[in-house]
Amino acid sequence: MKLITFTKKGIYCPQGKFYIDPWRPVDMAIITHGHADHARWGMKKYLCHHFTKPILHQRIGTDIECQSVEYGETVTINGVKLSLHPAGHIIGSAQIRLEYKGYVAVISGDYKVQEDGLSTPFELVKCNEFVTESTFGLPIYNWLEVPDLNKKLQNWVLKNKENNKTSVFIGYSLGKAQRIMKAVEELGKIYVHYSIGKLNEAFETVGIELPDYTIADFRERPKEVEHEIVIVPPALLDSNIIKKIPDPATAICSGWMQVRGARRWRSADAGFAMSDHADWKGLLQTVKATEAELVHVTHGQTEVFSKYLNEIGIKADVVETLFGDDEEESEKETPENTGS
Repeated sequence: MKLITFTKKGIYCPQGKFYIDPWRPVDMAIITHGHADHARWGMKKYLCHHFTKPILHQRIGTDIECQSVEYGETVTINGVKLSLHPAGHIIGSAQIRLEYKGYVAVISGDYKVQEDGLSTPFELVKCNEFVTESTFGLPIYNWLEVPDLNKKLQNWVLKNKENNKTSVFIGYSLGKAQRIMKAVEELGKIYVHYSIGKLNEAFETVGIELPDYTIADFRERPKEVEHEIVIVPPALLDSNIIKKIPDPATAICSGWMQVRGARRWRSADAGFAMSDHADWKGLLQTVKATEAELVHVTHGQTEVFSKYLNEIGIKADVVETLFGDDEEESEKETPENTGS
């Protein structure tokens, strides 16, 4: 049975007549999460998790037709039973479970098996057919436990305070920035770029508590952030904004920082391997546990990961998509459009 097909518009369910995270305008789009490479403008109707709805309103517009559901709630569309299950990637991220005549397919979107204290923890869903990402599908990518990583961030901030430096973290406005805030919340006053502040509002509207923060005015009052904690999106790393911050020490928070030399590739003082994607072990653990008879590997280390799966007896193929291969691609922010 073909419950999902891969088309020029995106992942399509022919029986249900809907798409999952389509990259071209369609009548019905099921959205896994709010990052810009998975949730795009132009769909007639959207369906997503309750927590994702305010993010879509923030990023796409309040005039969209958007239905939201709870995790585990079943919606039947043209005979296909559809439900959303936690993906652990960011707030509201979901795996899409489809069932038709006893056959089950799961489109996982982006996912993370580590619990980060903000996202609803990942839920394993057994299926016949599984679509997995492979952003970090190489053995070198092996994340620290979250408490250990947070401790590294905290120690860096404390060291900067001793050296009269301002700690400037570079991280996604959606997902990464909020994790950084939670990690360092007791170490000083937190200032964020306004794009992060706007998305923080989406967290707050669904009842998720974040540490106290202030939206920084980098143009008029850059001095107020001196020797405190600042969080900005990746596009601002080499911008004039950073140069205006007094005594800045900059740190990139990205899974790519796992690779030696990656920090030197970008002009930063430190790098922390913080990712909202599964690492190599997490990907393998998940694929095996689904017990899927067929696995489709999308965006990332697709060739390597699919080859390995086939070598260990799991039938897998590579599917080309327009989802971001790079953690820093989905924001699509530039200094010009972030209000800096």
